[in-house]
Amino acid sequence: MTTSSDTRAAGRVTIREVAAAASVNASTVSRVLNPETRHLIGDEVVRRVLAAAKALGYRQNRLAAALRGGQSRVIGVCLPDIENPVFPPIVCGITEALAAEGYGVLIANVVGKPKDQERMIEQMLERRVDGFVLATAARQDPLVRRCILDGVPVVLVNRGEDGGQVPEVVNDDFLSMRLAVGHLVELGHKRIAHLAGPERLATGLSRLQGFQIATQQHGVPGSVVVESADFTREAGRAACEQLLDAHCDVTAIIAANDLIALGCYDVFAARRIVCPGAISVIGHNDMPLVDMLNPPLTTLRIQHREMGRQAARLLLGRIATPGAAPLRITLPPELMVRGSTAAPRAAPRKSAGTCAA
Repeated sequence: MTTSSDTRAAGRVTIREVAAAASVNASTVSRVLNPETRHLIGDEVVRRVLAAAKALGYRQNRLAAALRGGQSRVIGVCLPDIENPVFPPIVCGITEALAAEGYGVLIANVVGKPKDQERMIEQMLERRVDGFVLATAARQDPLVRRCILDGVPVVLVNRGEDGGQVPEVVNDDFLSMRLAVGHLVELGHKRIAHLAGPERLATGLSRLQGFQIATQQHGVPGSVVVESADFTREAGRAACEQLLDAHCDVTAIIAANDLIALGCYDVFAARRIVCPGAISVIGHNDMPLVDMLNPPLTTLRIQHREMGRQAARLLLGRIATPGAAPLRITLPPELMVRGSTAAPRAAPRKSAGTCAA
């Protein structure tokens, strides 16, 4: 014998079935299930319809609604490295702000060649996303250009792009470097190095420029820069080795992010260099657990969660008013002083290639 629950399990529950169970018409059910029109229906009817929908196991067909109304109320969020601890707080901020307005998110880890990245964007557009929050931008970014040409609302977060054609929410990297260099100068450091991020990314370039300006302002004559190939621990390790092989008298390093700083820790361990006794290190981001390192990492705390919130709000504004001028929001960082920075020892090392304590 077939029961009504068996019939419902075999196929999708319709609005008409919910309407029949709640003793209302289908248009009333549609209004109740839409948060923007629910206020037009009386409370008692709303409770009855929602109870009927829950009892029947009704689920809205979001794609069909998007095709009818032109919006899916889903936003695409593109990340460059989903395993990087920097990005979960950004995503949390985005989802919090969007959920408050009835939007959901579709998250993609966008990696590979530009063609692969464009294919991922195309797949998300096929799912009718209303716009994008991109944490993937390079300074000259094909995905941003694609969105502009297609008229797709887009906002950048954490990384900006040259040209200022779309809204973005970023950290004040120049202030970050003023705080970092100022802290080391106060401790007495004069040979300060910067392990820079790749200049193809706005964060790499702006932190490099901020370091150069800050060292000039503080009159630090012995500043050194080595570019890391990427914002990764492995690339940081290689850059630190290159730095110490060529400039063994450096007493402090400002890394472009915490992962590069972790690469420095690896090199120190391999070469038996004491931190901060021999070399002080400052990171950038304040990733989870860097306060548990030995020594705990002095770093710049970036407001990643607030970045996500602000980016989501900018995107909703962009969707509502497509022709508005793009805004750029810059959030101030905070220097978190921990155990990886201290005054330099009286007699710095001078033997190139043998940087050991």
